[in-house]
Amino acid sequence: MITVGRYNLRWQTLLTIVVLTLLCLIWVYPFLWMVSASLKTQSEVFSSGLNLIPQDPQWHNYQRAWVDAQFSRYMINTVLITVGTVILTIVSTSLAGYVLGRYRFMGRRPIMAVLAGTIFIPAGYTIIPTVDLANKLGLLNSLWGVILVLAGTGNVIHILLFSAYFSSLPKELEEAAVLDGAGFLTVFFRVMLPLSGPVIATVTILKFLGSWNNFFVPLVFTFSRPDLRTLSVGMFAFVGENETDWTGMAAAATISLIPVIIIFFVMQRRFVEGIAGAVKQ
Repeated sequence: MITVGRYNLRWQTLLTIVVLTLLCLIWVYPFLWMVSASLKTQSEVFSSGLNLIPQDPQWHNYQRAWVDAQFSRYMINTVLITVGTVILTIVSTSLAGYVLGRYRFMGRRPIMAVLAGTIFIPAGYTIIPTVDLANKLGLLNSLWGVILVLAGTGNVIHILLFSAYFSSLPKELEEAAVLDGAGFLTVFFRVMLPLSGPVIATVTILKFLGSWNNFFVPLVFTFSRPDLRTLSVGMFAFVGENETDWTGMAAAATISLIPVIIIFFVMQRRFVEGIAGAVKQ
């Protein structure tokens, strides 16, 4: 009976590995096809079918995307916008999550309910008043305008993650700091925030992805300033009046995905810890 059990377990493990490998290949195939298309000619993209190996790799497609399509400039704009957005988002959402998670005050539950309800409001519904306000403040057609809009919207999930994490920490940490004469900001920035590393990593990845790939807000805020375009908006450079440069677009998309992949692999362990900790609460 023991031998049969081990035999069945071995087959189940093997079957699981095969199924997961097939699912992984199906999931990764579009990315591999994009990388392959970036090294093909325009005609080969449509004639090669599902074949991923280019006949004669066209490395100059990356030069066209980086130099001719000005993706080097778009990369700088995207990095500045993303870094600024992530920093402002972490500071604002961690403070809001700390107050909602650690303090009990009148109106706390209605505030949480309103925040949760805003998740279901489409971003496009608020773009008109947002643009009008930015125009009055002189932030339209500027990188700061894009940063402030991206950092100030769509952060409900991040606030709830911080709130759930901070509510799980022992109160003795704050009490000991207060006895030593620490104020609110000192307790937060020197005691509580350093302990929330997993949630910071989670919020960083989520906001990084959202800001890096955001198309709508940068398009509206840089419409009359092509030099301020981001990578996602810059993809328009490959769409002509009569044809589309698919190989150049594939090369540009590959370039824009490389930082995303690097960031995720560097912070994936912290990301999983943050999600697991928030779900556990």
